[in-house]
Amino acid sequence: MSFTVEERGRPNTQDYRVFFKNSEGKYISPFHDIPIYANEAQDIFHAVVEVPRWTNAKMEIATKDPLNPLKQDVKKGNLRYVANVFPHKGYIWNYGAIPQTWEDPNHKDSDTGCCGDNDPIDICDIGNKVCSRGDVIKVKVLGTLALIDEGETDWKVIVINTEDPEAASFNNIDDVRQLKPGYLEATVDWFKRYKVPDGKPENQFAFNGEFKNRDFAIKTVKSTHEFWKSLMSMKTNAGELNCMNTTVSDSPFCCSATDADTVVESVIDKWFYYEN
Repeated sequence: MSFTVEERGRPNTQDYRVFFKNSEGKYISPFHDIPIYANEAQDIFHAVVEVPRWTNAKMEIATKDPLNPLKQDVKKGNLRYVANVFPHKGYIWNYGAIPQTWEDPNHKDSDTGCCGDNDPIDICDIGNKVCSRGDVIKVKVLGTLALIDEGETDWKVIVINTEDPEAASFNNIDDVRQLKPGYLEATVDWFKRYKVPDGKPENQFAFNGEFKNRDFAIKTVKSTHEFWKSLMSMKTNAGELNCMNTTVSDSPFCCSATDADTVVESVIDKWFYYEN
């Protein structure tokens, strides 16, 4: 199973979008159409890379837009970039999300005491490769951190790309602690402070900032997949989320390839003219 991306508009503008296609060249939603599992029997998941390591533009799956392309987050009318909070440069992992998951804002988590953040569950890929924006990778789950972001539960699942040369050595969160010393501590520090330059307070964590292990993390990911299933079958109110998809055949939101083409073609590259 392979996926490609198609860019519309210019990077670093509010019109920029990254659309996804399947192996047949048909447009799909990275939120709804890319399967959660790359190998269900082995608990290997797909992940969509939104922000490559060392970069600063806060790209994200546009959950409220048709087909959910990647776009840059906007705050107060301005494109959003994360600051370089010393000693970190941009994002310190390949950052993204696991498709076909959803942190339900109507569900209060029994562990964190907070409701979900209304997004797919986030991942931090600690592999050596610096991925590209829109890459769809296969990942092994190692553990998770429970960030409390402005009162909402925002799980950060620590994963490693299965194609990483060292992937076989990483099977749980303790392996990260042993083989990449300081990386987990840096991850907590990054999430605690990354909004401070914007004038916001430090973020808080459940479990006193301790990472939960692989089994806990996999259970958490699977629970968000169940929330997503309820979303797609209209058992849960989608609110402003756009559930348009091309492959979830039993979903009332499933559309034709022609409808998907129409969505993408509505996002027209703009030409700029100037006089000599």
